[in-house]
Amino acid sequence: MRSVDELFDLAAGFRGGRDIVEDMMPDIKTPNEIARLSDDRILAGMTKAVFQAGFNWKVIENKWPGFEEAFEGFVPVRWKFMSDDDLDTLLKDTRIVRNGMKIQTIRDNAILLCDLEDEHGSAARCIADWPMEDFAGLLAMLHQRGSRLGGSTAQYFLRFLGKDGWVMGRDVVAALVREGVIEKAPTGKAAQAKVQAVFTHWTEESGRPYAHISRLLALSTGPNY
Repeated sequence: MRSVDELFDLAAGFRGGRDIVEDMMPDIKTPNEIARLSDDRILAGMTKAVFQAGFNWKVIENKWPGFEEAFEGFVPVRWKFMSDDDLDTLLKDTRIVRNGMKIQTIRDNAILLCDLEDEHGSAARCIADWPMEDFAGLLAMLHQRGSRLGGSTAQYFLRFLGKDGWVMGRDVVAALVREGVIEKAPTGKAAQAKVQAVFTHWTEESGRPYAHISRLLALSTGPNY
């Protein structure tokens, strides 16, 4: 298994140099910065990730101002009580993508955020304080307690929020297979534990955040990232 420095060299060879690779590292927020986010921004981020899943991201981005208007700023305590009348109205609202199943996730995820507020003071604080050595546990919690927040959807939601962590895209999986960490996409608990362990190892070795290691793995597979 390569060291992070060796992964960096591999990525630099494909991308044209270390400076170029360094410029491609994702930005992450500190726990305090994440904790200061209001929970309406958490629900908005969840919703955007859910609607982008399996859909054209550019379409969702272009429509996003309409989503913000239609969902009145995504205040969780408002949408945990989404009524049948609300749903009927939203299914006719051309400002958004009118996918009934995805619209209903907003109610379910608003309930989750209100529950996390009761448990932790705010959902943002819960996410901010979740230990990186159990990032897999955070993903599992979102999958189990949220709606349509499994797999890469939760990973992209957290990345866009600024939370440190990996995104298990095709290139990252390929790199982890190449390094002998896993044999295929890590869907089971045992494989996820291996991913968690190796990211923790690489972070301790290099001082780099998980998000940078995730990007380095992707960049180290070749020029088609």
